[in-house]
Amino acid sequence: MKALLVLPLLLLLAACATAPTGSVTLLPGEPGANVGAVALFDGKTGAETGSLTAENTQAALSGKFAAKPADPKLYAALTDSLPPPPAKFTLYFLEGTTRLTPESEPELKNVFAEIAKRPGAEVQITGHTDTVGKDSDNDTLSRKRASDILNALIGQGLDATISRAVGRGKRELLVQTPDNTAEPKNRRVEVTVR
Repeated sequence: MKALLVLPLLLLLAACATAPTGSVTLLPGEPGANVGAVALFDGKTGAETGSLTAENTQAALSGKFAAKPADPKLYAALTDSLPPPPAKFTLYFLEGTTRLTPESEPELKNVFAEIAKRPGAEVQITGHTDTVGKDSDNDTLSRKRASDILNALIGQGLDATISRAVGRGKRELLVQTPDNTAEPKNRRVEVTVR
């Protein structure tokens, strides 16, 4: 009688111990990001049987490893529902002021348009300066540049509670220069829209 009870239990345990069936697929990464890799191992020996290193490749989880192209339609629902990657904009300023350069005026309009496309957009605005002047003055100017851009965006309907503006002064130069060097590319505000 005990043998009859133990036999179904042994069969159940043996079924649980077999390698899982199904497949694994390596999906594409975000734009500009590396895809990564997936190592595949034999369920019985523990030996590595191969790896997936190309996006949209698939391998069975049981039996011999064989990578093949995955059906892109199968995973479209996953990737189509992801939010778009962050959009980044750089606005440049006239020396020692909070006035945008004429070339940056259209870019500010592009920022407005990007925010309008993203309901509930979170916006990070970071102001920068060149190395001309005192550190404290550059800190104040960089914060003022960022605040002015934030206020312009709020005036266009941006939710101020999910947006922030900070100043970095001359701490994060785009173009490395010695102190007291006027460099137009360092006089900027960087806007990230998520």
